[in-house]
Amino acid sequence: MPKISPFLWFDNQAEEAAKFYVAVFPGSKITKVSRYGEGGRGPAGSVMVVEFVIDGQTVMALNGGPTFKLTEAFSMNVECKDQAEVDRYWKALAADGGEEGPCGWLKDKFGLSWQVNPTILKEMLDDPDRQKAKRVMDAMMKMKKIEIPILKKAYDGQL
Repeated sequence: MPKISPFLWFDNQAEEAAKFYVAVFPGSKITKVSRYGEGGRGPAGSVMVVEFVIDGQTVMALNGGPTFKLTEAFSMNVECKDQAEVDRYWKALAADGGEEGPCGWLKDKFGLSWQVNPTILKEMLDDPDRQKAKRVMDAMMKMKKIEIPILKKAYDGQL
């Protein structure tokens, strides 16, 4: 079975981004740094690819120059067990120039899109009682960072 992992294109911030991500997620680490040789796309000796692991997922980041930019068409999803985790990852990933978006989405300071969602959100949206699920969806659509207490009120029909 092949190994599949995200491969992210940066202008020249791959190593800085990798260091940021491994600092945000406990137990993460940079596993390999490859450098450009003579005649490469970047200056000889500069970082070409950084391989790192966050939460058990291998990710590769390339310093490929300004040709391509990260977009919301690709995002990393962070499933959080509770509001404290949502708050922690939201704050860390949006820090230093990140951009908060709607419905649990944000862009970090490098332009990578993230979804920071509590696992209970999926459970509520998958509820066979479609009225409960609709109330939760309606509540979520008004949020930036996901707030579990508000979702629970919507789920219980208290909003």
